[in-house]
Amino acid sequence: MRIRSPGRGDALLTDLYQLTMLKAYWEHGLHETAVFEFFVRRLPPNRNFLLAAGLAPALDYLEGLRFEPDELEWLGGQPGFPSAFVEWLADLRFTGDVDAMPEGSVFFPEEPLLRVTAPLPEAQLVETRLISLLNYSSLIASKAVRFRLAAPTARLVDFGLRRAHGSEAGLLAARSAYIAGFDGTATALAGQRWGIPTFGTMAHSFIQAHDREADAFIRFARAHPRNAVLLIDTYDTEAGASKVIEIASGLRAEGIEIRAVRLDSGDLAAHARRVRRILDEGGCSGVRIFASSSLDEHDVARLAHAPIDGFGVGAALTVSADEPTLDSVYKLQEYAGRPRRKRSEGKATWPGRKQVFRTCEGGRLARDMLGLEDEALSGEALLRPVARAGARLRPDPPLKEIRERVRASLATLPSELRALKSARTPFPVEPSAGVRELAREVDRGSDGEQDG
Repeated sequence: MRIRSPGRGDALLTDLYQLTMLKAYWEHGLHETAVFEFFVRRLPPNRNFLLAAGLAPALDYLEGLRFEPDELEWLGGQPGFPSAFVEWLADLRFTGDVDAMPEGSVFFPEEPLLRVTAPLPEAQLVETRLISLLNYSSLIASKAVRFRLAAPTARLVDFGLRRAHGSEAGLLAARSAYIAGFDGTATALAGQRWGIPTFGTMAHSFIQAHDREADAFIRFARAHPRNAVLLIDTYDTEAGASKVIEIASGLRAEGIEIRAVRLDSGDLAAHARRVRRILDEGGCSGVRIFASSSLDEHDVARLAHAPIDGFGVGAALTVSADEPTLDSVYKLQEYAGRPRRKRSEGKATWPGRKQVFRTCEGGRLARDMLGLEDEALSGEALLRPVARAGARLRPDPPLKEIRERVRASLATLPSELRALKSARTPFPVEPSAGVRELAREVDRGSDGEQDG
């Protein structure tokens, strides 16, 4: 699969029902302005907050949205799509407005991360891809930040590309993990595309390709004199550490310093303690210890007191193994100037264009109010204009700036919300009086045929 930036082709990377609805909208002239909002209905278990991510890829998609000739040709050959409709699609572009929370913002259920205001066909067509990009990116950022909370000072590196559910997922995971506080990734394309620091050492196969483990160490160190990180657990971890001691002085005479050793199997805490002792007693106290091996955030927290300087994290991150999805939706809140409200059992929505008003007291998050966009409520308004008439209002912020926003957001969280287990009292998000009254008005005036 060729990895393209979101929006560079692939307009058919969507659910067919978006296209069947588009055809019906086109046929019946339903093209007035619609307002959709993307939000998460509920927190997954053991999550006390979520982290917004994926806005830049989402805007890439919206700005680049167009049907390519081969896509139009295929669609024209499918039943139910007449040539006039296909010709109309050839000129379709996203021309709407987008308001969104900045990436790196802490958010909670029912709070819109993103609002699209556009002609109904455009706003409808983009649903599937926006959910995909925002859901996955926010899911992984919310998972990654748990590793950073578990190990505030350790080096954290994303190792998860090879077990991600698809190449695009692995690439987006590298970006989401980095903005959430990881130090870098093993995914080379993430380094090329976004400037994320990349890290790589060696595989066990490099060791096995040599008759002597020490020869493998020496050759790798000479090949990478400024980044000599040696994998020492292929045969016997402690014996591997002893071989590092044996070769260290000779390499040092060549101007090569061994930077670190990596442990990838067994009882990591016990091995790390023994390896640390071997290295220190052998005059290699400056050699750091890096650990990997199917680690989740709870493993990292348990290893916090072991002499381990950093962790490589794989599948547990890139598939968010304990909670592999968010209950996120993209719902119609207004059409043709009239607020709309879904009333399905267990899935009701609040109508109208909404804003999140956040209040901090004494440097700590105190409350969020879900209000109407034009309500005069206290607190910081979190949704901000990011695109108008289909184009970004400003360049994407550097990832460094997003990382700083994450750190600042985490600093405002009460300690109970920073824990890896569920808080006894979830953080409340209160709908405003205006939101509640608008819902009552919509319910009174609706016979059920106007639900979004």
